[in-house]
Amino acid sequence: MIVVKTREEIELMRESALVVSRTLGEIASIVKPGITTLQLDKIAEECIRDQGAIPGFLGLYDFPNTLCMSPNEQVVHGIPNNTPLVEGDIISIDCGAIKNDFYGDHAYTFPIGEIAPETQKLLQITKESLYVGIREFKLGNRVGDVGYAIQKYCEDQGYGVVRELVGHGLGRKMHEDPEMPNYGKRGRGKKFIEGQVVAIEPMINLGTHRIKQHRDGWTITTLDKKPSAHFEHDVAILDGKPELLSTFAYIYKALGIESNEEDEFRKEAFVL
Repeated sequence: MIVVKTREEIELMRESALVVSRTLGEIASIVKPGITTLQLDKIAEECIRDQGAIPGFLGLYDFPNTLCMSPNEQVVHGIPNNTPLVEGDIISIDCGAIKNDFYGDHAYTFPIGEIAPETQKLLQITKESLYVGIREFKLGNRVGDVGYAIQKYCEDQGYGVVRELVGHGLGRKMHEDPEMPNYGKRGRGKKFIEGQVVAIEPMINLGTHRIKQHRDGWTITTLDKKPSAHFEHDVAILDGKPELLSTFAYIYKALGIESNEEDEFRKEAFVL
């Protein structure tokens, strides 16, 4: 069952999402060769708690850390460790936080220094596909419309779209209805309604869409060991249209990137 949020609840969810946005921005300034994912995890936990929130992933389903840290061929759910990042890596950093009893949850894949051109293109197309999907999250459309748009955009570029892992509804629970696959058929699935909030998160592979789960019960890698990218936003339907609750603006400020990619999903300019 889809849990509809009031305008007041959506504003509380925006606060939760922005806790994550600021945390990813803090991480962006220090995610460089030589740092370990465990070091980044500790910094993220401090940043979340300093904002009056608590880590959303820590202890959730017994996950042991604040961040899911998934480098290179890892798709999602990687566990932070003491292995330093090196030039040429990429890493998906997925972060969650709870504030005002609501979850925020979004992700960004960072390049570590200079990366291979084919990997850079994978990151570009995956992030573009996120917004392609968000455009379809509007009143009257269905789950399949979002999945179809993401799948077509990525498969037309020759990439593999992960099937077993999906986006989801978001609210007082991390995972609510509906599931939001990154593949599908137009006109299929649950119809979107006013006040609905979801996390849309394409997980796209450079090679095959097939994946493997490791014995730790968490880590997911591509079957062919080629890189995978992952981007995620929290989105609400307000006045029939998709509106971002999260933002990559803090990341872009830290990295010196100028972007207007989020403008169409906001009623007014986002101010840091």
